[in-house]
Amino acid sequence: MTPQPGILPGIPNHGRFIELRANPSASLQSLAALTIDESLVVGIGPRLANHPDLHGFKALSGPVDIPSTQADLLLWLRGDDAGTIATHARHLLQSLPDFTPVRTVNGFKFGIDLEIGKDLSGYEDGTENPEGDAAQKAAFAPDGASFLSIQHWEHNLAFFESQPQATQDDTFGRHRQSNEEFDSAPISAHVKRTAQESFTPEAFVLRRSMPWSEGGREGLIFTAFAHSLNPFEALLNRMAGLDGGPPDALFTFTHPFSGANYWCPPTKNGHLVLIP
Repeated sequence: MTPQPGILPGIPNHGRFIELRANPSASLQSLAALTIDESLVVGIGPRLANHPDLHGFKALSGPVDIPSTQADLLLWLRGDDAGTIATHARHLLQSLPDFTPVRTVNGFKFGIDLEIGKDLSGYEDGTENPEGDAAQKAAFAPDGASFLSIQHWEHNLAFFESQPQATQDDTFGRHRQSNEEFDSAPISAHVKRTAQESFTPEAFVLRRSMPWSEGGREGLIFTAFAHSLNPFEALLNRMAGLDGGPPDALFTFTHPFSGANYWCPPTKNGHLVLIP
């Protein structure tokens, strides 16, 4: 068994994220015929997967509220051509009549000369992503499966851009132009609240987030993979200020309006291995 091949490559130029609810007649085996290659990553929710290490997204309430909008299936379509992705999505949905879409968001890469791209704030996203063997270790369980956490964040960039450049840099803990971290940033800076090596155990994840913009709204589709759900929950709890520290400064201009967890099964001969 091998990991799904669309997880490790860098951010594509275009992506479509479709979350679906299973109808009563749906079953896990209805996914067996899907062809899995770099153009498609599939995540399965806890109601269908029944995986011992998978549970629905836990809503957070406190200094910061993050909702749970758990669905049963996630399809992340990846590629360089938006029309090809739209066609692929249509054919996929036709092949899955027992699933009903509940959320569809189109993402894109900002900064085509960068492997991981930038957030619409202008700051690079995922600069501390593990690489090589470290990426494999962070993203995949021993059987080649992965766990995915996804949230859709909506930005208020008019407010963010009205702040002085120093305040913007303090929000992230990095200088936008050089992308360099600086020690003088406040404890609420994003890089300080999410320093993955500072957790016990370390909370490394492989980020594959993409910006989105539609109908006058815009933000980031936070998408990350890990060998279990534990790193995600450790990171989000600290970001939300539930560890007794300050909330992440990102929450001064952006907030998630969805949250879900999925199990991404390994593959064999181009198809999902659906038994955990």
